[in-house]
Amino acid sequence: MSTATFFTDLARTRHSPRQFLSTPLPPSDIRGVLEDAQTAPSNSNTQPWNVHVVSGAARDSLSRELLKAFEEDRTSLDFTADYGQGIHRDRSHEHAAIVYGTRGVARSDQEGRREVIRENLRFYGAPHVALLFMPVLGDGVRAAGDIGMYAQNFLLSLTARGYRGIPQAVLGVYADTVRQTLGISEDLKLLFGIAFGTGDQTSPMYGIDVGRVPLQHSVVLHDTPGVLGPA
Repeated sequence: MSTATFFTDLARTRHSPRQFLSTPLPPSDIRGVLEDAQTAPSNSNTQPWNVHVVSGAARDSLSRELLKAFEEDRTSLDFTADYGQGIHRDRSHEHAAIVYGTRGVARSDQEGRREVIRENLRFYGAPHVALLFMPVLGDGVRAAGDIGMYAQNFLLSLTARGYRGIPQAVLGVYADTVRQTLGISEDLKLLFGIAFGTGDQTSPMYGIDVGRVPLQHSVVLHDTPGVLGPA
């Protein structure tokens, strides 16, 4: 298999399962994933990511505190969580319909929908979660972009090793809870987390396909002929 074919297969088979086995990963594999992620590019090599990997008893304690904050409606976002009113909001609704539908949760089932959030805060059973923090650098946009590239390296490295990960934006909804539980400075802002481990392939939540829009919907070519067909 060529390098290009290997990467294409890796990138296109990566997905976000919503159910994991509880088996911890070997420390050497976690270190390897972190070393791969560390090679991500960043603006002027600032490397703004600050990553906390939480496992074992610390993971269980964090989950309990997150669930408590959820039940008490104690949100504390470092960043807004607004999808707007257009196509991005529509895509979010379509994604939710697929996820809740796979779980058999109707739109009118409020308690069922709350239980889906609780599963999120239990990290979908994953034995590990990486929390991705960033320092306050200007308006934060460049640092956030850098951390996005770090996260993609992290996810692809997991996939290459036979593991899975799922980015969890909901963890950023409880940023103060995460900082207080882990003893993290308020100077570090929580973007999101990545729950990771071995995906549970027996679960219907493992292989959900939420799809992607065609390239024509997101790519505009300028003097670059022959790449895209008609819209």
